[in-house]
Amino acid sequence: MSEEERHLTLAGEFDCDPSPLATLRHSTSHVMAQAVTRLFPGVRLAIGPSIEDGFYYDFDRPEPFTPEDLARIEAVMREIVRADHPFERQELGRAEAIAFFRERGERYKVEILEGLDAPRVSFYRQGDFVDLCRGPHVRSTGELRAFKLLSSSGAYWRGNEKNPMLQRIYGTAWLTQAELDKHLWRLEEAKKRDHRKLGRELDLFDFYDVSPGAPFWLPNGMILVRELEKFAREHLDARGYDEISTPLLVNKRLWEQSGHWEHYQGNMFTVEVEDEIYSLKPMNCPESTFVYRRALRSYRDLPMRLSEMGRCHRNERSGTLTGLVRVRQFTQDDAHIYCRPDQLQDEITQLLDLVSVWYKTFELQPSYMLATRPEKRLGTEAQWDAAEAALHDALKANGLAYELNPGDGTFYGPKIDIYVQDVLGRAWQIATIQVDLTMVPERFQLEYIDSDGQPKRPVVIHRAIFGSYERFIGILTEHYAGAFPTWLAPVQARVLPVSEKHTAWARSVHERLRAARVRAELDDRNEKLGYRIRDAQLRKVPYMLVVGEREAQHGTVSLRHRTGDDLGALPLDRVLADLTREIGSRASSLTVGRS
Repeated sequence: MSEEERHLTLAGEFDCDPSPLATLRHSTSHVMAQAVTRLFPGVRLAIGPSIEDGFYYDFDRPEPFTPEDLARIEAVMREIVRADHPFERQELGRAEAIAFFRERGERYKVEILEGLDAPRVSFYRQGDFVDLCRGPHVRSTGELRAFKLLSSSGAYWRGNEKNPMLQRIYGTAWLTQAELDKHLWRLEEAKKRDHRKLGRELDLFDFYDVSPGAPFWLPNGMILVRELEKFAREHLDARGYDEISTPLLVNKRLWEQSGHWEHYQGNMFTVEVEDEIYSLKPMNCPESTFVYRRALRSYRDLPMRLSEMGRCHRNERSGTLTGLVRVRQFTQDDAHIYCRPDQLQDEITQLLDLVSVWYKTFELQPSYMLATRPEKRLGTEAQWDAAEAALHDALKANGLAYELNPGDGTFYGPKIDIYVQDVLGRAWQIATIQVDLTMVPERFQLEYIDSDGQPKRPVVIHRAIFGSYERFIGILTEHYAGAFPTWLAPVQARVLPVSEKHTAWARSVHERLRAARVRAELDDRNEKLGYRIRDAQLRKVPYMLVVGEREAQHGTVSLRHRTGDDLGALPLDRVLADLTREIGSRASSLTVGRS
């Protein structure tokens, strides 16, 4: 616990384990609500919880809050902090509490109370403000030193589009000013790195309202997709995977058999063809079983590793769609491994090694969470014991630290969720290694003939490492701020003649680069050299090869990195050799001309 956390005091009794930072943020949301009611009489209060990295409060008000409103609210909040009002806890019977809030016209508080079955409820008061709340809170408003209001937006009451639209104000609060400043810097940096912004600026992808949630990949973006697919296929080929492709449009009978129709129908796009209902597949696993079942499998045939670049569609609500990271149409780097129970640990061990190798290439640091058996589950205790032990032992065999998430496995098997942290310290859940003890094997009657001549059920491992290409590219775009390593960069080099009279040598350099399969452009526009250099840097092109009179005479190029480093004149042959070596090794940093 930090020094600031030790000094943080809590007011009243409470029925949950208080986190110091969450408590501080929740208290700050109350101070914000107090400031809003002071500035905007007649506003109605909804809820104001702490959330990751901050807090919000929802208000019933016809007009949205403006940036100027937020500045005024924050100023009043600082007055309340200086007043150092104590947070005082009080209790009322539920009926009295309902009458209290009904008299004040607080319909949302009344609705909350009417949904509770507790005989008594708690309130917290600071100064002239009182709010329904179970707590906890800090001792007084004077302890809230480092906060900032960030934005406002509309939000439906209880998240239901049929309910009234409320006005939500977001803020952040920290134990120290230094922590707040660091967080605000991260937020500003995240805006600059927003993949939606960079996607347009770098001509990677775009979205159009004719197909919400489905990206239109532009030529530069397709280079990213193709390079990642090539990367994946090389690794999977080396590890004994066979690639398959299964249909997009599938009869609902398959989804009824798999159980998705019963539990997932609302998220599926359907169409009627010749009096039959079909669906665009939301996942790939049921169709993979047809490939497995084409022949009678022996224990010697296992493991069978089937990979698929599977295009999927899910009917996500329009309000949840977010760039590439939450879409309706996406392509998974999917795989299904059919193995014997005694092969499970080795397969998981190999998968974890593959994850480590892949993420290291992108300078992403993975962390692991083992989710174990839930209360409601299929399969025997012996099956679960063996599967959980296999996952644990595989993590241990790879020397990987992990967190335990008890009870969060699926009903058909334990899993390993894999998170990565980007350069801004944000955690993204990308990969999952899911053991399937019963669902697919039982529903689709999968069998192999064991060494004793008897039919047995295989274990199925579902796994995706990129998760989806769309989401992974969105994350990579922000991770690299659009400055992709050379092997991924849509344009790897740009040739810049100093003037028109140097164009012939520039074209020769460009042709040599293209012949070496370097993605190169020739920029011979009638613009000043400095302008063209700056343009290449803004486009995140890794290397600029400037050619003038001296370079043309000596067969050299003047090499610049997008970082601004000027490495001077270098022989073209050396630049080509270094560049092709860097691309071929999938190096993460710019190395050409540095050795």
